[in-house]
Amino acid sequence: MSDVLIFGDTERSPELRHEIPVGIGDPFLYVERGDERHVVVGSLELPRLEGLGLQIHPLEEFGIEEVRRELAGQPMGAVVEEVSRRAAVALGLRSARVPATTPLGFADSLRASGIELTVDRTLFNTRRRSKSPHELDGIRRAQRAAEAGMAAVRDRLAAATIGDSGALSLDGEPLTSEVLKTAVSIAFSHHGAAASDFVVSHGAQAAIGHHGGGGAVMVGETVVVDLWPMDVESACFADMTRTFVVGEPSDEVATWWRLCKQVLDEVTAMARPGITGKELYDHACDIFEGAGFPTQRTKADGVVLEDGFFHSLGHGVGLEVHEEPLLGSTGRAKLVPGDVIAVEPGLYRAGYGGCRLEDLLLITETGVERLTDFPYDLAP
Repeated sequence: MSDVLIFGDTERSPELRHEIPVGIGDPFLYVERGDERHVVVGSLELPRLEGLGLQIHPLEEFGIEEVRRELAGQPMGAVVEEVSRRAAVALGLRSARVPATTPLGFADSLRASGIELTVDRTLFNTRRRSKSPHELDGIRRAQRAAEAGMAAVRDRLAAATIGDSGALSLDGEPLTSEVLKTAVSIAFSHHGAAASDFVVSHGAQAAIGHHGGGGAVMVGETVVVDLWPMDVESACFADMTRTFVVGEPSDEVATWWRLCKQVLDEVTAMARPGITGKELYDHACDIFEGAGFPTQRTKADGVVLEDGFFHSLGHGVGLEVHEEPLLGSTGRAKLVPGDVIAVEPGLYRAGYGGCRLEDLLLITETGVERLTDFPYDLAP
């Protein structure tokens, strides 16, 4: 088995956070040699890594004081990289698989020291596919936070009044995407989660996949709410989408919703170990194309599709909100137990609106477990 090296911090490197389920904001070295797992970290973090099956090395073991003197005036990052280089050499590393995010300067220094590095996206993606119990707990907590945020939007839309102009208001104030997003953020916080961005879009905005949304919500508009909070403790994400309409939905929107729900139900029933993301995507396209809607399969090369089903069916979710496996035309990987996937069929018309439904699914040994527990109704 090839040796492995990861250099980074666990707040920005999902590859490292998968191996070290502790939030560490400063870069450090992780090395696997055979059955041994080594970390080289500052003294501040040493006690937090005990009990994780690691051989823990303080920076002092590899001469940080000497390096500080030699690199006086250099940024602290350069000091840590040099100590980590010395540690890799001292640990007997001769070659290693590394993530694609390995810092170029650090990689150059390792290669100059005679250590052969090979970027291996497949290795690290595969490792993260089957979620650990710690990660699954975090994803479940994040999903409960997402549902609380969704409920905050639904309940405010349900309580809204309709003005003479068709604009919605709540407690005498205009009901806007901004008001709804504030309520979502508060709900996330109450559930130990956070998000730097998410979607509460309406009307024509809802036809633009990840338009964040803004302004006053109107009666009859589609309101697409796409939430992907991160559980703060585990750094794991969830992902879910619902679509609402205050008032009577148009026949067009009702058709969109019916087809999206059909795709979601049928794909969920198909999901199991051994099936590929492409097979699930193709089934979704069969349904949408059969109803007369364009998809990525039917458009000409080079044409930007603005209407119909213009995105993939979904993606993996874990330490990143978008990760392997892909549920799309290039999704050749077979699903495996422990995969967590977001399935998100959608239909749109540019300048008018859109409808998207999204559930989070856990692939089990025998099939699938739906992690999302929230109604699908268009009416809030």
